[in-house]
Amino acid sequence: MPLYEHVLLGRQDISPQQFEGLVESYQAIIKDNGGSVEKTELWGLKNLAYKIKKNRKAHFALMNIDSPHAAVAEMERQMGLSTDVIRFLTLRVDELEEGPSAMTKRGDRDDRRGGRRDHHRDRDSRPAPAKQAAPAPAAEAKEGSADAAESADSKETGKDAGKEE
Repeated sequence: MPLYEHVLLGRQDISPQQFEGLVESYQAIIKDNGGSVEKTELWGLKNLAYKIKKNRKAHFALMNIDSPHAAVAEMERQMGLSTDVIRFLTLRVDELEEGPSAMTKRGDRDDRRGGRRDHHRDRDSRPAPAKQAAPAPAAEAKEGSADAAESADSKETGKDAGKEE
């Protein structure tokens, strides 16, 4: 039989127990139609990247399914009718992933880094980058005053030249 990975997003308004019951009802649909659910992971309530049907959060679940296509199609049809399901995605795979999924392994990543607090301390303890030397303001002032003096001289000579004529 074909193998599928199925991800389900439930509304944020329902309780975790209601969402778990919803997932179990979809598992029953698969089993009634001659398939089996190899693994189910409830990932909990998570933030969404953008609003979906006026929801900012959703309950997430992953199911690894070994089932005929008709059973998966019936499960998807039922999900489309349910108001508690925001989105779902079913992918056909060559083999099912053994062990925990990447979403459940995600917490281990912070442990390898030493946690967020240590990460911020490391950033603060780094030496500050060297600043580039800016041109000296005294040199600019000297050049500017020389230009100003020249223009003042030319104005005076122009005035004097006008008087002489």
